[in-house]
Amino acid sequence: MTTPIRQTLEDLLAAPEPETRPAGPGLRLIFSSGQAHHDVLPVRTTVELGRNLPGLPRPDVQLSQRHASVKREGGQWVITDHASRNGTFVDGERIQHELRSARARVLRAGQTVFLLEEECSPHPEPLEQTEDTVIGPRLRAVWSEVIRASRTARTLVLGGETGVGKEVAARVYHDHGPRKAGPFVAVNCAAIPPGIAERLLFGARRGAFSGATSDADGYVQAAEGGTLFLDEIAELDLTMQAKLLRLLEAREVLPVGASRPRVVDVSICAATHQDLRGLVMAGRFRADLFYRLVRPTVVIPPLRERPEDVPALVVRALRRVDSGLFAHASLMEVVLQRPWPGNVRELNSEISNAGERALAAGRQLVTAENLPAGAGTALTRAAVREEAPLSAVPDREVIAETLRQSAGNVSRCARLLGIHRTQLRRWMERYDIRTTRTGTEDVVVTGTHQT
Repeated sequence: MTTPIRQTLEDLLAAPEPETRPAGPGLRLIFSSGQAHHDVLPVRTTVELGRNLPGLPRPDVQLSQRHASVKREGGQWVITDHASRNGTFVDGERIQHELRSARARVLRAGQTVFLLEEECSPHPEPLEQTEDTVIGPRLRAVWSEVIRASRTARTLVLGGETGVGKEVAARVYHDHGPRKAGPFVAVNCAAIPPGIAERLLFGARRGAFSGATSDADGYVQAAEGGTLFLDEIAELDLTMQAKLLRLLEAREVLPVGASRPRVVDVSICAATHQDLRGLVMAGRFRADLFYRLVRPTVVIPPLRERPEDVPALVVRALRRVDSGLFAHASLMEVVLQRPWPGNVRELNSEISNAGERALAAGRQLVTAENLPAGAGTALTRAAVREEAPLSAVPDREVIAETLRQSAGNVSRCARLLGIHRTQLRRWMERYDIRTTRTGTEDVVVTGTHQT
């Protein structure tokens, strides 16, 4: 059940800060038996995982009574499977008795999924859901910054990758500011044709151009008394940036064809996924607008930096398709291993499609097989069939880098690339890419063969 975003965020901001204790190695329990969850098991000595594990929302019948154990030793995770009936999986691979790894990240036992974290707070902040988003520990701090800015600043810049939820943050800014009773007007600057940008933003007077038979307000006037959200502000050309600077400094707008400016009362929230400072250095963004606009700036973290939010987002996306759909732990395991460059937007789309595929097959349980191979992977690692033509082969450096990120694990690398491991081995042979083990670490070694 979700609650209104304003009430939830105000409650979060007003709540006392949780007791802080030194963080250390721990298991973050994030999913069990079809439900998103949020609990922490500190790994001080050895943690035993089994059916009676404390903190489970309900018993996981696929866990053995004594399923597995986890400890830290010599800077590595040591995960031991105790001959469990359904196996123990680390980063998608079933372990054979024991695994030692410094890079292990996702642990699945039965229908329960954990994150392995070197620095894990022993007392997690609550995981909240609102009408628009899921608020985990990392996002809570960001939302608090946005709310503080709404009360003290008439402008705010939101940074972050595509799909992280910048418009949701802009609405939070609006809903908690002094102009919350006014309109919220969202404008995608990248979609405005340059030739008509001025009149769309600032309006026009009758007779200003051919066909202008009456006065027309622009987006700025439409946001009077409220908030104007300028998404992808870096896409505005330099001329429009100069006119926007006047709006910010004088709080007035001059419609096309008008002789006198009009004072407006608006809050301005701008968003971009680009590096504005870099654009200034390249001459593509005005320095005066940059210095006037960028304080305060709040950056929304990408989904890969807040994996604890993922299960709740997946469960929500499935229930929006059909209230009877529920996720298998294998689906959650795969989702957590992919980078999701399109962030929450991409995740919602792909999980919804996976749910529809399961329903079309007459099932309400959504598994990893319902998720396309390329979903959540970088565009340069597009999914291809096992027998893909050589023209579809990823770049040699892409394969090598993905192997490095996978610590030389071919199966894990194949999943990230969205291909079958047999096909990946063929391409490794073609490019003369090899993996060798040095001590306890897997190191990628690339040959000199170029084709």
